Parts: sequence; structure tokens; C-alpha cells
Amino acid sequence: MSDLFEASGLGNTTPRPLADRLRPKKLEDVVGQDHLLGPEGVLTRMLRTRSLGSLIFWGPPGTGKTTIARLLADETDLAFEQISAIFSGVAELKKVFETARARRMGGRATLLFVDEIHRFNRAQQDSFLPVMEDGTITLVGATTENPSFELNAALLSRSHVMTFHALNQQALKRLLERAEAEEGKSLPLDEEARAVLMRMADGDGRSALTLAEDVWRAVSEDEVFDAERLQEIVQRRAPIYDKSADGHYNLISALHKSVRGSDPDAALYWFCRMLDGGEDPLYLARRLIRMAVEDIGLADPNALVQANASRDAFQMLGSPEGELALAQTVVYLATAPKSNGVYVAYKSAMRSAKTSGSLLPPKHILNAPTKLMKQEGYGAGYEYDHDAPGAFSGQDYFPEDLGRQQYYDPPERGFERDLRKRLDYWAKLRKERQRG
Repeated sequence: MSDLFEASGLGNTTPRPLADRLRPKKLEDVVGQDHLLGPEGVLTRMLRTRSLGSLIFWGPPGTGKTTIARLLADETDLAFEQISAIFSGVAELKKVFETARARRMGGRATLLFVDEIHRFNRAQQDSFLPVMEDGTITLVGATTENPSFELNAALLSRSHVMTFHALNQQALKRLLERAEAEEGKSLPLDEEARAVLMRMADGDGRSALTLAEDVWRAVSEDEVFDAERLQEIVQRRAPIYDKSADGHYNLISALHKSVRGSDPDAALYWFCRMLDGGEDPLYLARRLIRMAVEDIGLADPNALVQANASRDAFQMLGSPEGELALAQTVVYLATAPKSNGVYVAYKSAMRSAKTSGSLLPPKHILNAPTKLMKQEGYGAGYEYDHDAPGAFSGQDYFPEDLGRQQYYDPPERGFERDLRKRLDYWAKLRKERQRG
């Protein structure tokens, strides 16, 4: 369609979005990806050889993935082809591959840029392998999702993954300055509103330029927006958070580790980020219960009570009142004493259970409901612990072929300190019994 507009003379008069007009014409104009394009960046090093391997660009939207792919083709004299996995299927891929083969026979290679490559299914991803291996195409795939989870291992093994960063405040500031130069006028924002606009952009350069364009459209002559007026005009951009994808796992990991690290402020921040992004509060309630048993355990047995109670409170109250109960649990768990003793003991016991085979319990702790079982020695010598001093007989309950094991080793704090005293006392009695 762009060729038809240009042929008719309309290409130069049709309004173009600001983000498109400011699209970099050379790699050194790209902002925010200095780790790739700086003097010692990965792509810079590759370009010194004037050759590229296949690449996967992984990063949030609006960080320059499409632009850089196009400029790489120019730098290496490759024909540039672009498709989107959202709109393309097997038939379109075959046509692109045939065109690339014909072009290669004419002496020129092709850089094929595939946007949203993670949306291709496994079979479609496999179709790229032959044309990558024989040099028909140099593949550059772009994805906002973690390639480790979304792309075939075979495709990843033939590609170099490049991680794109969300644009920081300095990079967004440079973009806005370029926009002002392009428009020939300053953004009508006071200092605070300008900072708010950059935060709204959320690391997305395209979004920052679109927001700036919205401001220029809405402003009256000699008007300057403050932060409150800015938010009324452009509304609030939803945070980048996909509840079923990589952002979800990143934030729940941040929440869990903040709780484990006893930082209630950071834990509350990540908790609120997830709620603000639309996360199901009951999912968060379940994860808080997991934290209570994995990271606190018997160092504070009340943590599990708190976590379960907050889930029940949310189910009773609903939203938004119920979120406060969950927030209370976040703070409680973050400030509680920590122990993973039960977690470690459980994993150790499970390893023994999986590797020791079908060992029978020792006969003295087996019931003997029949005469034959009594004759076989079932229950012989069993001592009823409640009749022993301290309600502890010191008997061994492990299979004879496995021997005595110790999985649980409580630390010297909280409830577990008292438990350790009891365990030490029982161990002492057991040794005395074995000697006697």
C-alpha cells in the first residue's frame, strides 16, 4: 500500500505518526540499547565482520527491535523481508522462503525479520531450520516472551539471543528532546508532568512519543499542563503485565524473594504491582500460603494460620476490602523469623523414599491382628510411648535395611529452638537405650 501512495504522489502528504517520523535512520541513533550497540556491544562486534548469524531479539515493546533489524540489513547489504507471526501461516512462509531462494541465486542473501515469532507453533518454528542452515535466510525473530519457554530448542541452538532493555529515563528524555526538535516546539509540560509522562511510558519509546503527540493535540495556546491535568488528558497507560507470561513469573519471584529476605516494604511493592496489573488475588493468597510453609515453617507456626486466615477473609469480603487482609499477611510473613528446615527435610525424606525401594517397617511397630502374624513376630517388643518416662520409648522406627536417618535439623530460633531441645533429649534417650 505504501508503494501505491508514493506512486500517486500521496506518500509525502499523508500524515505520519511521530514515532514513525523519528524512527532512527542509522544504528548510532538508537537509544537505550548501549549494551548491544555501544562501542563494545555485541551487535557492534558482529558488524565489524560485516556478517550476521541468526538472532532472537527478546525484550518489551517499544525498545527498537524492528528498527534495529531493518538497520542491520542495511549495514550488511541484506535484502530485508518482514512478516508477523500473528498474520502469517505456512503458505506465507513458503512464499517468503521461495523468494529468498530466488534472491540468493541472484547473489543476494535475505534478512527475514519475524515479529512475534513466539506465536508460531512448534511445527512452524521447525520450518525455519532448513533455510537457516543452508544460508537462504538470516533469521531475526522478535519476541516479548521468554525464548527459553516459547521457542524450540532446535531454533534457539541455531540463534543468538539478544536481550533488549526497557528504555530508562535518560533514553526517554533523549527521545522527547528529538520529538521537540522534530515538532519545532517544546512539550507544554511542567517539570513534574514531564517526569510523569516518562513514567507512564513504562520504558516503551513508542508509547512515550505517542503520549507526547497526544499532549500537543490537546493543549491550547500558551497552556502548560501540570501532572494532574496530564493524567486527565492522556489517561493512564496500563502497566506491562501479562498474567500468563514472563512478567507474571518475574513479579511473583520478586514478591517471594522479598518475603524470604525479610523486606516488608519491597514485598508490599511487588504485591501491589501484581494487584495493579490485574492478578487474581486468590492466586496471590495461594502463593502466600506456600511462602508460610516453605520459608517460615516451624520458626513461626502462626504464619500458616495467618496466610490461611487472609485467604478466608478475602473470600468473605471480596475486593477491594479483602486485599488488605492479604497485604497484612505479606507484612507478617516478611517480618516473621525464617526457617526452611521442614522444606529441606521433606525433600531429603522424599529422595530416600524414591531410592530405598519397598522396604518394610520393622516388625515391632506392625500390628498383629491374626495369630499367624503374631507367630511371625509382628508387634513383638513394641513399647507404648505414653507409658515410658517423658512419653518417649527410644525405639527405632526406620526400616532395618535403611538405618537411622536425620532429615530435619531445626535452627536455633523461635518455636524450633524448643523443638530442638526435645529432639536432643529424645536422641540422648535413644543412645542410652541402645547402650543398655
